[in-house]
Amino acid sequence: MTEKTPNTPPTETEAPNILRQFLRGDDGTDRLSQIKALHPADFADQFEQLTNDARQGFAENNATLISPEILAELEDEVVEDILPFLPAGQIAEALTELDSDDATQIFEEMEDEQREEILEVLEPEDRANIEASLAFDDETIGRLMQREFVAAPPFWTVGDTVDHMRATGENLPDLFFNIWIVDTRFHPIGYIPVSVLMRHPRNTELSALLNDQIITIEQNMDQEEAAYIFEKYHLISAPVLDDDGRITGIMTADDIIDIIQDENKEDMLALAGVSDAGVTDTALSTVQARAPWLLLNLLTAILASFVIAFFDYTIDQFVQLAILMPVVASMGGNAGTQALAVAVRSLAERDLTPQNAWRAIRREALAALINGFIFAAMLAVIAYIWFDRQDIAIVAFIAMIINHFFAGIAGISIPLGLKKMGLDPAVSSSVFVTTVTDVIGFLAFLGFAALMLL
Repeated sequence: MTEKTPNTPPTETEAPNILRQFLRGDDGTDRLSQIKALHPADFADQFEQLTNDARQGFAENNATLISPEILAELEDEVVEDILPFLPAGQIAEALTELDSDDATQIFEEMEDEQREEILEVLEPEDRANIEASLAFDDETIGRLMQREFVAAPPFWTVGDTVDHMRATGENLPDLFFNIWIVDTRFHPIGYIPVSVLMRHPRNTELSALLNDQIITIEQNMDQEEAAYIFEKYHLISAPVLDDDGRITGIMTADDIIDIIQDENKEDMLALAGVSDAGVTDTALSTVQARAPWLLLNLLTAILASFVIAFFDYTIDQFVQLAILMPVVASMGGNAGTQALAVAVRSLAERDLTPQNAWRAIRREALAALINGFIFAAMLAVIAYIWFDRQDIAIVAFIAMIINHFFAGIAGISIPLGLKKMGLDPAVSSSVFVTTVTDVIGFLAFLGFAALMLL
């Protein structure tokens, strides 16, 4: 067994919640020094595990322990929950120290009254940056971008650039990767990675080092589109341009990673018809978020029940149908969900487009037919052995193939249709696909049973 180094972070099962122990005060250990030694991300994790009351009490009585870096690591709903308990001066200082994108994210979690109070004590430049960011729509790059960046004209030398950065000092971003080369109108014409800059002599002109293969992002672009560009071109950072083509900020890979995670989580939850249950949510707010989707599912289930009720006489005559009927519907529902998940993911990654849609639909239809034949044969054998009736086995065989086929078609065509209509396919596709597989499954199974058995 290798000895764990002091810098190795403990695993989740090994790490005690130091903040909870500090609040309890149940031993003489110097918890304060342990708290101060925590990485901001570890502090945030432990802080979010506390109850709402414990978090609010900690913020009110130990506000100085919540640093700007910790505020930037906390979930948005947790920041919103504790901001009223932090001194206005501390919040203003945090907004000044943080990069503009993190400062804006914290500021937008405040209530209106607290916003006015904070704006009054902020420096004019910081206040202007926050107000400019909030002028953009939510989930656009203008709201999320970092306004601190390093730009230089092409006629500067390496030495000029290094001296400029040293003189700028605290106004530099905390972390940056590229020097953006701009013309006289502040339009970006290229970039130089910092690693390239530092390997050349001071008298080397930037024009000799710049890479003009530059990928830019518009400030009104949706964050999901920007994430796609970063992923496609393997970017570390990219300049954000205003309506006149001037560089006004940058997006960096760490922010894009957060966007990708948020979009993936949003799609995953939307497919299930639920919203995120945050650490501050109550049972009542969770019920309010989920009840509308459950109501819609109830209505679609009633529609499927009408199909069953139409064939009530057939079911009365052959009780075996009631036993096999859920199997056909369930298998179709799972097949439709598989096709739906693949389609929604492909749409999000721009792999499924109008140009290749028909090819994808044909692929899913063929795959559904093949799976339908395989599992229809299995179900037919089981039905024949179970009930010793060939006719019921044939009904199950045909219904399973039909339901699988329509499930595959619905799983890919429904999200495509919703996307074409400008709707989010992840939000409502699952309800429609489930309805199709239930109705088609019951209709095919009971319809063929009525034709063949009565």
